[in-house]
Amino acid sequence: MTMTAVVTVVSGRHRHLRAQRVGLAASTVPPAVHVVVAMDDPAVAEVLEENPLPTTLDTVGDDDHRLPLATARNLGAATAIEAGADLLVFLDVDCIPAPDLLSRYAAAAAEHPDTLLCGPVTYLPPRDHPWTAAELASATDPHPARPNPPDGVVLTGDDPDLFWSLSFAVTPATWRRVGGFCEDYRGYGGEDTDFAAVAAATGVGISWVGGAHAHHQHHPVSRPPVEHLDDIVANATVFHRRWGRWPMTGWLDDFERAGLITRSDEEIAVRS
Repeated sequence: MTMTAVVTVVSGRHRHLRAQRVGLAASTVPPAVHVVVAMDDPAVAEVLEENPLPTTLDTVGDDDHRLPLATARNLGAATAIEAGADLLVFLDVDCIPAPDLLSRYAAAAAEHPDTLLCGPVTYLPPRDHPWTAAELASATDPHPARPNPPDGVVLTGDDPDLFWSLSFAVTPATWRRVGGFCEDYRGYGGEDTDFAAVAAATGVGISWVGGAHAHHQHHPVSRPPVEHLDDIVANATVFHRRWGRWPMTGWLDDFERAGLITRSDEEIAVRS
């Protein structure tokens, strides 16, 4: 039987974390352990005590108020592997898993152990009270920008830029082959695109797992995310240095049109 560990990194979003843990506990095959990495958020410990799900809590500090997402995910993976997990499932704190998400990932990993396994994600509308399992099932409508195979079907893909870190699974062997997330990235944006680029460069493809549904709980966002401007520019620069191209081009284009940055083929500058 697969020993599945779910890895979630969190800073705030406690209501979303509670809902995720309720969903995990209701899984047809519950996780062996939920590894939660709190990023400069000591209050997470109290939230975890509300649910008897088997849990390990790790903590990391922030970096000048830039969330260390890559570092936190790597720490969570190391903890899960040390605990004996043979499948790592990474879930964004905003994501509630469908009951079959873990079992679908485990079945897909048995057939496609050398790929990044990605499930469809539905973006939920605003809500001021908890979702029931029946309501989540009725609301399932995956984002159209990613493949959504039929339940139980796994499709292979060849575009690493479609990878999302919201919901994905990987075996420890493939995790080691990719090498985890690059910790040069700090704060918001870029580290997941880099992770997929490294995977592709090492011959690790993407498999889209039908039926491994996650439901992303609503939270306010800016379009473009101007509150993350400095992080996005810094991380885009890291990515360009490593890969010779710009990531997050939609956001960069929006920033440029708004007069917030100037960009050439080689550099970005934030306008004062």
